[in-house]
Amino acid sequence: MQARQLPARHGVAWLLAGLQLFRRSPPLLTALTFAYLFVVLFLNLLPLIGPFLLPLVLPALTAIVANGVRALEQGRPVNKITLLHGLAANHIGLLRLGGLHVLGSIAILAISMLIEGGPQNLGKLEDADPGAMLAMLGRLLVVAAPVLMAFWFAPLLVAWDGVPALKSVFFSFIASIRNWRAFAVYGLAVATLGIAIPGLILLLAGLISPVLLNILSVALRMVLVFVMAPVLMASVYLSYRDVFQNALTPAGEAPPSDQPADVPQSPPDA
Repeated sequence: MQARQLPARHGVAWLLAGLQLFRRSPPLLTALTFAYLFVVLFLNLLPLIGPFLLPLVLPALTAIVANGVRALEQGRPVNKITLLHGLAANHIGLLRLGGLHVLGSIAILAISMLIEGGPQNLGKLEDADPGAMLAMLGRLLVVAAPVLMAFWFAPLLVAWDGVPALKSVFFSFIASIRNWRAFAVYGLAVATLGIAIPGLILLLAGLISPVLLNILSVALRMVLVFVMAPVLMASVYLSYRDVFQNALTPAGEAPPSDQPADVPQSPPDA
């Protein structure tokens, strides 16, 4: 398997390309995103089995949404056949990948409990002061980052390229490591657009008028839910395409030579 090593600015390019796709068909991309979020929320509400069932089916859900985004980009109709592309042929691989995802989620939870001193401290996250909450979230992000990297590209590698589950996790992790600069810029851009700028706007609005604060709070939530979330969903597919298939060409950048770098030798098939 081959993966390009991209410049840092491609992290922003994924978001800009996602915004372009959103502008092409806001209802379609929003519907795909809301369907994904609805399934995630529904599974989270299931007692006992929900926390295990969600990571099990998440790779298939990711592939379904990516199928819709790819069809939108290519100007093809989005229907049942389009959305389910690759799932039937690679259902065993996706199920195995889901099993690995379950193990990864359990590992994150276990390590987080060890670091934070048990589930009772994790449960106090909402009641903590902002500084302590940010510090705790930072530690949790460090713990979760390796798993996020291992599963960022893995669902599409399995569903579209037929890569075995364990190999897909390995390839995804190596590709993410090779493109850490792009992912760092991507994360910084998401944090700026989704947290820093809205927070600053609300802070200034609160100094001016409580009424203005309430109005802008509702408006910003609408923007984050109906615009930012679909753009982020599209960016997952676009990052995969940029790294493993046809590279994006940000403004002012020459088209890259189509010579992705070899990913190191993978572990045995799974």
